[in-house]
Amino acid sequence: MIELNETNFEAEVLQSDRPVVVDFWAEWCGPCKMIAPVLEEIAAEHAGRVKFAKVNVDENSDLTGRYEIQSIPTLLYFADGAVRDRSIGAVGKKAIVSRLEGLLAKV
Repeated sequence: MIELNETNFEAEVLQSDRPVVVDFWAEWCGPCKMIAPVLEEIAAEHAGRVKFAKVNVDENSDLTGRYEIQSIPTLLYFADGAVRDRSIGAVGKKAIVSRLEGLLAKV
């Protein structure tokens, strides 16, 4: 899981040659902690095909505002430098993988 901030966001996400799933989260967020192990598991299963990254909303308000994050956890699915999908809340593995497979089918 790559830790994102204003400094590395463009290089790691917008210029990535692979799809990127970005988790907007916070330390105090219970549902964020619930999906973290699921994201780690999916990241391991899709290693080399998809990047997984995290944005701490408390430390990166500019990114949070730019992508209109209003509740967390929010997952943004990027491909070719653009947001292609989003999921809000503590979604399950099946839902995340389904969105990810849809994203991979388009690239």
